[in-house]
Amino acid sequence: MIDKRITLAEAVKLVPSGCTLGIGGLTIYRRPVAFVRALLARNRQIGEPMGLTLLAFTAGLESDLLVGAGMVARVRTCYFGLEIFGLAPMFTYYANQGLIEVIEETEASLALGLRARLARIGFMPGRAWLGTDLPKLRPDVKTVIDPYTGEELMAFPAIQPDVAVIHALRADPHGNAQIGGNISADPELAVASQLVILTAEEIVPALDRADLVAPFIHAVVHTPRGAAPTSCHPLYPLDGSALLAYAEQVSDPASFESYITNTLAL
Repeated sequence: MIDKRITLAEAVKLVPSGCTLGIGGLTIYRRPVAFVRALLARNRQIGEPMGLTLLAFTAGLESDLLVGAGMVARVRTCYFGLEIFGLAPMFTYYANQGLIEVIEETEASLALGLRARLARIGFMPGRAWLGTDLPKLRPDVKTVIDPYTGEELMAFPAIQPDVAVIHALRADPHGNAQIGGNISADPELAVASQLVILTAEEIVPALDRADLVAPFIHAVVHTPRGAAPTSCHPLYPLDGSALLAYAEQVSDPASFESYITNTLAL
């Protein structure tokens, strides 16, 4: 099998401007923060990537850093925040200023869109959104008639991220990986995306089981503590002090610039 190990510096070069970037993990658990920091550093060095469409089942600190750096043009997620630590300050600022496009999504629209891609079809039908005003916000989401029952259903279009980044507890050099008990939508994200980058706390010769499998993984990056300050249970807990400091110190572009200069040393 192919050894897919590359460096973090090499991995961030795989994210082009204008692409749809899928982010793995959930809220403040197992987020690829080290990868995002490296991507921010690359943006500061060469001005790339820009104009990203950020796709996350839920978005947290890692996504807010990308928004604050001005690298995100649009967001597709059903939640963007820091849980008990409050709002995601830069997403709140940019969204309120109308500086980013927010594409209305729910758990159902994201899940069904990814499943449509997994099935290699153009849409996945469901009953979600029926009887709500959500279709008015997403005119691209059409309805279809079930040919067997005559029932009207929503037809959620397939979602295919260009690049996805998923953080794992451990992986082998070929891309088989374990991501722990809280898998979120990461297995679907891995299969649906055109290119998948896996950052991992540990690289081992072989695994006795895998949550993500090698055929869908294109690059493996050894990244110890790659999710910090978000948690990576059971390896290390959430750093609540770091998240609280971010929420308290950042509120606008000036304070964000001060934060990443002083705290992230970018």
